[in-house]
Order: sequence, then structure tokens, then C-alpha cells
Amino acid sequence: MQFPLLNGLQQEPRPCARRGGGGQPRLQLRASPSSLARAPVAAHGDCPAAPASHPRQPERLAQLPSPRDGGDKDPAPPGPRRRSGERGPARGRAGGNGGLGGSGQHRFSQQQRSVLQPGPGVQQRPNVSVHPSKGGVRGREGVRFLAHCPNPSLRCAVITEFARMKLATKGIQIEVPGEEKLQKVVVNLAESEKESMEPPPRDQPQTAAVGSVCEGGLRVLEGLAASGLRSIRFAKEVPGLQAVIANDASARAVDLIRCNIQLNNVGHLVQPNLADARLLMYEHQRGAQRFDVIDLDPYGSPATFLDAAVQAVSEGGLLCVTCTDMAVMAGNSSETCYSKYGAMSIKSKACHEMALRIVLHSLDLRANCYQRYIVPVLSVSADFYIRVFVRVYTGQAKVKASASKQGFVFQCVGCGSFHLQRLGKAVNNGGRVKFSAATGPPVGSECEHCGQRHQLAGPLWAEPIHDLDFVAQVLAAVSRNPGRFRTSARIRGVLSMVTEELPDVPLYYTLDQLSSTIHCNTPSLLQLRSALLHAGFRVSLSHACKNAVKTDVPPSVLWDIMRCWEKENPVKRERLSETSPAFHILKVEPRLQANFSIRDDANPSSRQQGLQRFQANPEANWGPKARARSGEPAFWGMNAVTRTALRSPGLSLSPARIPCLEVLYLTLLSLDSDNKVKGLPPPHKRGAN
Repeated sequence: MQFPLLNGLQQEPRPCARRGGGGQPRLQLRASPSSLARAPVAAHGDCPAAPASHPRQPERLAQLPSPRDGGDKDPAPPGPRRRSGERGPARGRAGGNGGLGGSGQHRFSQQQRSVLQPGPGVQQRPNVSVHPSKGGVRGREGVRFLAHCPNPSLRCAVITEFARMKLATKGIQIEVPGEEKLQKVVVNLAESEKESMEPPPRDQPQTAAVGSVCEGGLRVLEGLAASGLRSIRFAKEVPGLQAVIANDASARAVDLIRCNIQLNNVGHLVQPNLADARLLMYEHQRGAQRFDVIDLDPYGSPATFLDAAVQAVSEGGLLCVTCTDMAVMAGNSSETCYSKYGAMSIKSKACHEMALRIVLHSLDLRANCYQRYIVPVLSVSADFYIRVFVRVYTGQAKVKASASKQGFVFQCVGCGSFHLQRLGKAVNNGGRVKFSAATGPPVGSECEHCGQRHQLAGPLWAEPIHDLDFVAQVLAAVSRNPGRFRTSARIRGVLSMVTEELPDVPLYYTLDQLSSTIHCNTPSLLQLRSALLHAGFRVSLSHACKNAVKTDVPPSVLWDIMRCWEKENPVKRERLSETSPAFHILKVEPRLQANFSIRDDANPSSRQQGLQRFQANPEANWGPKARARSGEPAFWGMNAVTRTALRSPGLSLSPARIPCLEVLYLTLLSLDSDNKVKGLPPPHKRGAN
């Protein structure tokens, strides 16, 4: 089978148009219609040698044997080409990096894969061969987001500090490239000769370096590996590892993992495995068979894997879970959220933190069934997904306290005021803890501020969602070694905000929510924070929302402060409806006098330092795209300019009309033998979009 291939590709770094800040370069491709040619693509399962004349192809990849035949044999003849609109092979459970394996029928040729090598100014990353799935290369860790997505780098940073802490109890020290030794040697010149005569100490600690097998080190499982990119990064960037299991339920994905392991020379650490992730974890739920780290990053909800995961992680082990079904946990489908996570979600300004607490509740609930419980160490909401890192322990006495760690949220549909109701109560009587059911509810049938009804959400995790000591360790490690990750600046910003959050205050308000409720001008962040501090309450920001206000102030006091702000910035009350929340709130006189003068401690440290705390959307409607439609693989992820160009007679590929590598590749797959786009309607029936 023949696929069109671009010859004479020019690769140069350009400011990323899909990234919010930093101006980091990414791969850009230039091509002209004359550069289109026909070239064979190797059959599935082979890693063919690249042409020796290609300038970008590393020499170590040129003589790579096929992973199936084990020698320098010719690739198998290509199979039949799938017709347009024909359903491809089953996806299996290819995971979050991101469905790159297991669902595609063909792979980039070696020359096509060579354009994935970073150009000048781009940090070297693992060499990854990818399956173009039906409708395009998809996922958070695909080619498109490989250079700037903070998720994999944050993962490596957290696992590194977990390995440092875990192996220190065994007398093993880890060595991180680029990190200065923490121990400083002080030499006394007067006793230099005497010290030189002393024999070296015999109890030298064992060290573990990156890329080497550490006996007694961490055993890591990546349950949904897809292309194996994360497992390869673990092997190349995290020290103190004994083995990394890269598992996937798709045989094609496992073949791709084997190929990528050979491409990166990490076969001594990374082991490919073909199995259902749930069955694999159920088989490793006993004692020494458990894994020290389990990483689950599915495309969508991880709910079906959580029961097996909480059993397969070792005592005090690290469980890393990613969720991308934010619409479900943000209140768009409450019944689906309950069926997956055992909690009802509602639409709220604090939906991102609420999603984190729903996942933590679901993890703890499943662990309690086996006399285990969780301790969150880091919970992050970033971009369009959430990520939680928890440690799992066993203890019947601690499990009894789990009910008091959960809670319901009563939120007013009018003014947005919320109240937390604990599910259980734990009372300490002279060193003996007594557990009982909580009493409530904390609200009446109507909101005391605006007269509207309440919605009930939960149960959700009501305890702290971070271990601030552990987060401080990760932040210190990233700060003293900023060249380790390309996304170090954003990781530092996010972790700095995490350390500034109030740990014992669930959820938050937002500036626009408070001002829009009473139809007044929005106060600045420093003005509102200063007013809360002057009133004697605590306040912080939240990493989950740019204009969030996390505070322990009661709703009644908060609305008194907003009433004082409205007096300084009056609204036209005659235009307010008598049934509106603004009318009911403003008709009450404030019982305190708010002070909006700026305080020095109102501006948090992360804001003063100008850290990259949030990732701004570079354009309108930016985010995950819809699933590709059958029969139109070339139009997934394209903008209107590219679609119009492809529908026009005489295909013209200019740099401005090729937004990213995967769209370019899909464009090539859509050309017939005459270099015309196939499967399109006649010109008189083509629409503008």
C-alpha cells in the first residue's frame, strides 16, 4: 500500500500559536505542492530503517532491527487499505498519551517520524513512534502537546520526590541530573593531611542514578500506556526505579511500545505487557506483588480502574489518577457523575475544585471496602483535566474516620452562597475517638440572603487535598534544578499557588460571581482580599481558578462586604426586579463597615514574583476537539481556513494553512493518486465550512 509522503520538509522553531505564554518554539512544517511524492509505509509492527541521507534521522535509529523478526529482514508486504468511512480496529483501552496506539491501522514511516525530532531551541525528548488513529493523532501527550504540556513533567517531578522519600528509609540516595548535592563538604586546611590518612567510611549510602536499575527501588505500573511515552520518560528522567511495566490492552499498542523501547534503549527498565489493566492489577494485590507507583491516565473517566488500583498499590504507595471527563464532574451530567464516582455534581463557579474532591471521595470510598484509606499529597486542576496524587495505607481504625472526611455542599441557585455539611462526626473524648452521624442541615428551605432554593452536591472529600510539606519538597526540587523540565516555570507557578492555598477551606467564590450577583462593578482582587483581611478573616487564591477567592468568612459577612462596596459603587436599584437576588441582598443594610484600603499582605508571593500561575487560552474556543466523524479523517481539528483550502479545486499546501503536524499527515492520507482530496462532494455542493 502506498501513502503520499512529503519530501524536502523544512523544520524550524516558531512561537507556538496554541500556547499561552513563554513564546516557546514548536515544530512548524513547510511544504509546497511539488514536494508531494509517493513512498511506501512499513507494515504494522515493523520499525524500518530510515534513509541514510535524511539529515534529521539519528544514526542510532538507522540500523534498528524489526522488533518482530529480530533481524535485518525486509518488512512484510503492506495490507489492504481501509476504505473511507470503514470502522477501524477496536480501541481496547489505550490510555492517555493519548490513544496514540491501539486504534490506528498504520504508522508514520521512519522518514515521517524523523520530523518529530526536535529542531534548534527545542529540548530533546524521547523518540516516539506513533500510530495515527482514526481521525488523527489525539491525546494530551501526542505530538501536538509533547513540548509544552505540564502533566508529564509534573508527574516525573512528583514521582522523583516520592522515590527520594521512599528510598531514604532503605538507605538509598537518588541522583538527579543537574541537581547540586545537598551535602556541603567543609575542608579544614590545617587537618587536611590527617584527614587524608584516614580510611574512607565503610557505610557509604547506596546511590541510584537515572537510567539504571535500582535493586530495592520502585516498581511502577503504567496501566494504560498506549505508545509508552510516559514509561519511557520515567526511565529517562526518574532515578531509583527497579522496573516500569508499560501495559496496554491492545496488541498493536504493545508492538508500538516495544518499538519505542528499542528506539530509546530503555529495555533494561521498561517492560511491555499485554493485558487488561484491571485484571493485571487484580493479579498484583497481594503483599510483595503490589506496585509502588500506579499511573492511570485514560481518555475519559478512570472510574472502572479505581477498584483494582487501590488494591494493587503497595502500603504507602503512590496512586496517580488523571480525569478528563470534566463535563460530567462540572455539573452537566449529574446522574452520570453519580454512576461513575458515587457523587452528585452541580454547576458551580468552584466546579474544578469540586471535581478534585469528587475523585478523592471516590478513591477513598473504594479503598475503604478493603480496610484501606487515602492521603492526598497533590491535587491539581490544569487546562481541561484534573490530576490527583494520593498515598494508600491500610488501617481499620483510620478507615472508621473516613465518614467524617466526606461532606455535602448546599449551594444557593440565586446568589451562589454555599455551606458544607459533614457526613459524619468524630469526637475525641480523652484520647478515645467516638464516631457518630452528623446533624443538620446547616441551611433552611430558602436562602437567607436571596430567598432562592438550594442545590445539594456530594458527597465529596472535605479534608485538605494537598500535603503541603510534600508539595514544598517538589517545589524546592524544581526550583533548584530549573533546567530539568521545559515546563519548570509553570510547574513552579502552580505549586507556589498550591502552597499558598488555605488547606482547611473547601471550595471558593469568584470575583465575577460576587459582583454579577448584585449587578455592580467588580472590585479588584487586592481590594476584596484586603477587605477580608481587615475584617479578621483568612483569604487565599486557588490554583484552579484565576479570580478565585478562598476564604473562611461566613456568607453573611461576605455579602456585608459586597454591600459596602456597592455603596461606594452604587447601582440603579430602580432597575432591579423585586424577585432578583440583587434586590433581596441590597435591601439589607450592612452590619459592618468594610475597609478596602490595600494591605501589603493582600498580594500573595506568587503574584508579586510574576510566576506563570495560569495557562491562558491563546484563542477563542481553544481546548479539546470533538471526536472524529467516520468518513472524514482529514477534517478533525482543522480550522475554517484549512477546510476551505482542502475543498477548493487544486489543493494548495502553504505554511499558514497547515496548523499542526497531525492535520498535515491527515491531509496526506486524504489524497488520491492524482493528489486530489478524496471523499468530498462535488464543487457545487460544497459548503463554506
